[in-house]
Amino acid sequence: MAADAAIFVSKRLQRAAFAILCLIVAQFVLASCEPEPSAMAARVALTHRY
Repeated sequence: MAADAAIFVSKRLQRAAFAILCLIVAQFVLASCEPEPSAMAARVALTHRY
């Protein structure tokens, strides 16, 4: 019975571990993408006239 329970738990943990691994890979893929240039273009130099 203990072996059956261990196999059942390991199968459930395999799914969870695979989901976490997919999320980590997705984070790395998104982090490797270059940011959009429009975000940097939003900065505008303001001049103060007193």
